[in-house]
Amino acid sequence: MPQFENAYHHQLPGFYTELKPTPLKGARLLYHSEPLARELGLDESWFTQDKTPIWSGERLLPGMQPLAQVYSGHQFGVWAGQLGDGRGILLGEQKLADGRSMDWHLKGAGLTPYSRMGDGRAVLRSAIREFLASEALYHLGIPTTRALTLVTSEQPVFREQPERGAMLLRVAESHVRFGHFEHFYYRKQPEQVQQLADFVIARHWPQLKDHDDGYLPWFIDVVERTARLIAHWQTVGFAHGVMNTDNMSILGITIDYGPYAFLDDYKPDFICNHSDHQGRYAFDNQPAVALWNLHRLAQALSGLMTTEQLQKALAAYEPALMRAYGEQMRAKLGFFTQSTQDNGLLTGLLSLMAQEGCDYTRTFRLLSQTEQQQAQSPLRDEFIDRGAFDAWYQQYRQRLQQEQVSDSERQQAMKAANPKLILRNYLAQQAIESAEQDDVSKLARLHQALLTPFADAAEYDDLAALPPDWGKHLEISCSS
Repeated sequence: MPQFENAYHHQLPGFYTELKPTPLKGARLLYHSEPLARELGLDESWFTQDKTPIWSGERLLPGMQPLAQVYSGHQFGVWAGQLGDGRGILLGEQKLADGRSMDWHLKGAGLTPYSRMGDGRAVLRSAIREFLASEALYHLGIPTTRALTLVTSEQPVFREQPERGAMLLRVAESHVRFGHFEHFYYRKQPEQVQQLADFVIARHWPQLKDHDDGYLPWFIDVVERTARLIAHWQTVGFAHGVMNTDNMSILGITIDYGPYAFLDDYKPDFICNHSDHQGRYAFDNQPAVALWNLHRLAQALSGLMTTEQLQKALAAYEPALMRAYGEQMRAKLGFFTQSTQDNGLLTGLLSLMAQEGCDYTRTFRLLSQTEQQQAQSPLRDEFIDRGAFDAWYQQYRQRLQQEQVSDSERQQAMKAANPKLILRNYLAQQAIESAEQDDVSKLARLHQALLTPFADAAEYDDLAALPPDWGKHLEISCSS
């Protein structure tokens, strides 16, 4: 039986509303993540249909004290005021054998005091998208919330049209967001801002609890974690789509999957959220938006640090971003050392890719097959302007030959940095459409493939293929 503690409930009164989930009618367990279940110490007996009441919020496990968190935030650059868990319930915090604590958070759990104009529900479409995305990013090595179970029901939920209701149970070490701090700052409650900072430091940065420099080392680490997260998003071609401050984790993990997408054709200004009419959250704008969000967090923390300290922490963002991005892109290019040529080679390749709309993932995967003594590359046929590619490739080969690394060693390292398979929107859509007809076979197969995105698994070649044209034009909104 999982053991639960409730530190958020006990230590932060006034930061939430105690509230039980509102179960869906006729709920049934649709799917779960076996790998995550094992990590949480749950065997398969937990996922039989008679256990559905646990995953649908109808039955609480011993020790759970459910609550809805309150927070605020900036949405699309505009102060939105009080937000909070409008459809989510923090059930409890599972204490794992290794000492970590993991929130169990039920999404789609019904109305809360923070639902505003919403219905507190989730639809199967959005629950499946979040399930798949969190699993995909985790196995790409990107910090993220995880998804454990999917529950569905015949009870309709209304979005653009009636859809099947669903619940998703996700886990994370914390669900505290930038917006939590903003909430109490704008309510002119500095004691609560400090209380929350002390809480997260004690739980997640215990080594900094009594640091001589106060809150500065903690905030620097928040800044650098955020920078590394964004760098990793950029290197795999992931666009979050709605980087509001209430969707930014204080731990630097990916949270709140909505209108996300992985790049198909390389378009630096790609906008995945069709509600983002100004392109605020375009792919190439993500690094700047994250820094803007950190400035909003710095403002909320201004009672804890001097202006000079806040500026020092924020100044750590760009070096951390560029360091992480540089390391990861050199790995994608197969460079084991650092050279002044590297940035020019990367920007040259990305420029060619943008001009021709090359597939981002496929391009780097094919580059992983490079043999430095060969005058031609398997990637050459992907380009219409062969002359421009050849000119770039000759410079690239010369750079590879500066290193004493065998082709086999380099290829192996590059394949470990360049996934063969990513979660393309059309694959998620196919899994959703089948699941809505009570067929989870496509969902299960796609999930299994996403567990090993770097592997040369022939049985998943169809999932790694280029998307059909219709698959590049799916409209994804904030309700997704």
